[in-house]
Amino acid sequence: MKILRRTLGFLKPYKKQVFYALTALAITAGSVLALGQGLRVLIDGGFSSGDPDALNKSLLALLGLSIVMAVGGYFRFYMVTWLGERVVADLRNAVFDRVLRLDPAFFEITKTGEILSRLTTDTALLQSIIGSSASMALRNALMLVGGIGMMVITNAKLTALVLLVVPIVVIPIMTIGRRVRVLSRHSQDRIADVGSFAEENLNAIRTVQAFTHEGVDRRRFGDEVRNAFDTAIQRTQLRGVLTAVVILLVFASIGVILWVGGNDVMQGAITGGELAAFVFYATVVAFSVGIISEVYGELQRAAGATERLVELLEAEPQISPPASPVALPEPPQGRVVFDNVTFKYPSRPNSAALQNFSLTIEPGQSVALVGPSGAGKSTVFQLLLRFYDPQAGHILLDGVDLSQADPQALRQRMALVPQDPVIFGTSGRENIRYGRPEAGDDDVTQAARDAAAHDFITALPDGYDTFLGEKGLRLSGGQKQRISIARAVLRNPSVLLLDEATSALDSENERLVQAGLERLMQGRTTLIIAHRLATVINADRIAVIEEGRIVATGTHDELLTTSPLYKHLAELQFSQPILAGKEDA
Repeated sequence: MKILRRTLGFLKPYKKQVFYALTALAITAGSVLALGQGLRVLIDGGFSSGDPDALNKSLLALLGLSIVMAVGGYFRFYMVTWLGERVVADLRNAVFDRVLRLDPAFFEITKTGEILSRLTTDTALLQSIIGSSASMALRNALMLVGGIGMMVITNAKLTALVLLVVPIVVIPIMTIGRRVRVLSRHSQDRIADVGSFAEENLNAIRTVQAFTHEGVDRRRFGDEVRNAFDTAIQRTQLRGVLTAVVILLVFASIGVILWVGGNDVMQGAITGGELAAFVFYATVVAFSVGIISEVYGELQRAAGATERLVELLEAEPQISPPASPVALPEPPQGRVVFDNVTFKYPSRPNSAALQNFSLTIEPGQSVALVGPSGAGKSTVFQLLLRFYDPQAGHILLDGVDLSQADPQALRQRMALVPQDPVIFGTSGRENIRYGRPEAGDDDVTQAARDAAAHDFITALPDGYDTFLGEKGLRLSGGQKQRISIARAVLRNPSVLLLDEATSALDSENERLVQAGLERLMQGRTTLIIAHRLATVINADRIAVIEEGRIVATGTHDELLTTSPLYKHLAELQFSQPILAGKEDA
């Protein structure tokens, strides 16, 4: 209950609806309990007395109670179901909002499929609990308490016999229930593994088919499904044992009570109506205990799912705004300073991605970062966007330490064009507008023109409103990259980050996009990760990085003579004779 209470806190905004639901629950439970007294009157005052009027009145009273039960049942079902759907919707929003605010370090160790499973499967289970099982538990708890009370009023002797059985029933419920909860958590984890494996393979379906890997993946998926099935069966077996034990104990007890009560009726100690009413209440109590034991198993299962959701809800991002963030100066300047920065990724704590890294980029200046793979070039971008904080040193934007600024505010001054373009499953217009959601259609079109994307977008079946497919499956690699560049153009940033922005383009498109990028770069601070000679030559300054350190800086011409590493990289990566200067290029 402690775990579930964390989730049930989402009911607080809906106190009025909870009150209505509880009122309907109380009315239906009270109506069921009143049936016992109606049954007693019917037998003693109708059948036993032989009075037709008394019989008619008793039947009318029972009919009235049935109508009350029906109306109360409708409102109970509607209000409880509404609460279940509403709480789960709020819970999904809360979990998704929390996930969006978590830093990249979290996603280094958590699979996307795992998160999706928690957002869908786990929340659906909670919806069933809140919208159905919890209602049944409360209703039967009311009938359990009320039934025991009516049993005491009807016959204290028989009630004492019933209460002797209660510990015998409760002990297996508590013991087996704890094991059900553990298995429920494991079952949800195995289901998440199934979803994660399927999501990963479907996202890479072309690679799967290109390497004829279908058979291997089919077997692996079957193994994941089998593991989920085996765990679910273990949980089901335990729940079945729990239910069977409760039914056996409860109804065996009713048999004993009937035997004792029947002897009392034959001896004249109680009337037939009193015994019938008592048996009715005993049956209500027994049925309630059985339902509660069943729901208890569901609650244990829900507790396992809730643990997984609470882990996300309580996950704290390592990157968060300070209590009193320092405002970035207006208007933006774009001055970037890396001051003796040392950084190690959380997943690789023994290896420094950057070490004693210092670099100053003046407003409007373009700096290219060059170095072998793993040298730390992309890490510079990650730190500047404050996806991580360095373990030592400082990074400043316009004189403000990034750790003292609001991450949202500083990211709004930047635009990233990644090496692997990200295309969302929506239209071309909305993909470009992602850079500035409030932008008008004319601004979107102009950004597309600047990125040499306008012509191929207008050639699509619905132009800018064409659905581009999941992850842009309807586009070529070069077209995806131009959409990504148009998105950055539209953002109109003060700091532009280009990570191999033209790597997926052919020579003609590279020339067109490069011209657009040069217009975009004018008056903006630009950091470029590039292996393409044209981009490197046009940079104001080139920083050569090796093993997380800057080993040389200068222009293209200077580095060809002063940096053996740069010259070596140029010969390997540019795949063409080293040019003497920009004029020759």
